Amino acid sequence: MLFRAQERSDVLLVSAMLLLLSFSGCSSMDVIVPTEINALNGTNVKISCQFNSCYKMDPSKFSMNWTYKEKTNSTEEMFMTYYSKKGIVPPHSLQYPDRFGDRVAFTGNLEIRDLSITLSDVQLEDQGFYTCSVKNPPDRNHGSAAIKLNVLTELTPPRDSTIAVAIGASVGGALALLILSMVVVKCLRRHRKQELMSEEKMEEEGKLETEGVAEEGTKQP
Repeated sequence: MLFRAQERSDVLLVSAMLLLLSFSGCSSMDVIVPTEINALNGTNVKISCQFNSCYKMDPSKFSMNWTYKEKTNSTEEMFMTYYSKKGIVPPHSLQYPDRFGDRVAFTGNLEIRDLSITLSDVQLEDQGFYTCSVKNPPDRNHGSAAIKLNVLTELTPPRDSTIAVAIGASVGGALALLILSMVVVKCLRRHRKQELMSEEKMEEEGKLETEGVAEEGTKQP
């Protein structure tokens, strides 16, 4: 699931870059690949490669190849190529060490300039650098780009969010109680203030009534 999501994100990234290049104008050969891919040991992984050229692809002149090297300073091994008369040539037909056998397959589409491959049953020794190289005459520029493949023996365990959730719930509950307490205290104070005002008003009215009675008594003969 994790690697499928990564593949989708890589495809979206490559598509976005191709779209951007198409709007920005064409001045040279561009090969677009993800810089790094993670794959779980024993699973299948798609290694994406697309290119953008100023010229329409001519199958009779176009050429492409994939190479592998274990480290940056290692010797490259070609494991897939494209011939104008034979099309895509698999590894076992090349006069090179058959590193991958039938585990590698071309899964791109030349019509949309997609040169992607899929590596099946990934092994630990498959880790390394995969280079996608393209020639599309009459474009004089030769394009190539490398992808680093990391082979993992196990998935990174998901972060345990139980403690964080518990702490968040506790803090949230405490804040809720504090706010509720403040509201209750404010209401009680307001209610008490209204009672005091009512008592003061009643006392004031009582004083006025007493003074009025006293004035009436002094006026009588």
